[in-house]
Amino acid sequence: MNVFVDKKAVYYTLGCKLNFAETSTIGSALKAQGMATVRKGEIADVCVINTCSVTEVADSKCRQAINRLVRNHPGAVVVVTGCYAQLKPEQVSALEGVDLVLGSNEKGQIIEAIARRLQMMPEERKLAAHEYRIVRTADIRNFMPSCSCGDRTRYFLKVQDGCDYYCTYCTIPFARGRSRNGSIDLLLGQAREAALAGAKEIVITGVNIGDFGKTTGESFLDLLKALDNVEGIERYRISSIEPNLLTDEVIQFCAQSRAFMPHFHIPLQSGSDEVLRLMRRKYDTALFRSKVERVLELMPDAFIGVDTIVGTRGETEELFEQSYKFIESLDVTRLHVFPYSERPDTLALRIEHVVDQREKSRRTNRLIALSEKKLKAFTEKFVGTNRPVLY
Repeated sequence: MNVFVDKKAVYYTLGCKLNFAETSTIGSALKAQGMATVRKGEIADVCVINTCSVTEVADSKCRQAINRLVRNHPGAVVVVTGCYAQLKPEQVSALEGVDLVLGSNEKGQIIEAIARRLQMMPEERKLAAHEYRIVRTADIRNFMPSCSCGDRTRYFLKVQDGCDYYCTYCTIPFARGRSRNGSIDLLLGQAREAALAGAKEIVITGVNIGDFGKTTGESFLDLLKALDNVEGIERYRISSIEPNLLTDEVIQFCAQSRAFMPHFHIPLQSGSDEVLRLMRRKYDTALFRSKVERVLELMPDAFIGVDTIVGTRGETEELFEQSYKFIESLDVTRLHVFPYSERPDTLALRIEHVVDQREKSRRTNRLIALSEKKLKAFTEKFVGTNRPVLY
């Protein structure tokens, strides 16, 4: 008996593009088993929540989403996975209505876990409620392939997972595990399947995608070259790549490739070398500037998005001003500005000088205003021009 037939599921994703890709893959797998997606006003039999834990605000949003879904879908099997689930399984499993919490290593087993829950009698489910299965971060080895679009027009191809960098402010290595990836052959197969399904644009995503190849001995550049040859895919975008891993060879290839767009997202985090040192980032401002300049030298119309974190421990007023002036001097398109959020068990908590919330907000607003100014200047360059679109 297929336990998924005549059942309906609702999906909720918080966080990054990688999470959206994984949730979409879970939804596609359940649909293939006969599970429908709820429509507005319907009550779901299954709730899948894929969580984020990049900030304390993200944790709070996860709890709110879980409580809301439990309230709106009484009696549903509620499965929570993702980074918040990995980092704080006891806290998540204690929430009323949660049936099962799956960590990063167990995310690929979610279909089987849901099937088992659906087959349980109400008394059995009650006894098994609030269960969680979490493998220690150091033991996370699984790579869960994902290439899907969900309700979006672009497909998201997950090529890599995990991170070995352990920046002082970040919990992602603890939530996602060590860097690992699929093979080029596997990923090419997924891209070809997406093309056959009608995909025209693919976003390459992961946690630290420039680190691609640690599992298989391949290189990120080789992956890009192989994907560029997939017939039917008209555009690729690289979601985010560390500046120290954005090699000249990758930039040069994107500039002359068939389908890779002149679109880069490069995390800077701070324009102060001292703050970058405190963060344990693997580059300095001189290297970052050289990457931006090289991109624009080969692709003058390139869109360059930049991540910045404001108000980290150790960021004095003087260091923030250094950072602001450096970012102001860069010919980039848009800033993604994140106020620093203290995370448990991170090395940043040992750094002295804490920026108070009011000052953090002031600095955040200054960078947001700078971002709007830069985006306006970028878009105005194209007034009166014709640009190709997908249709």
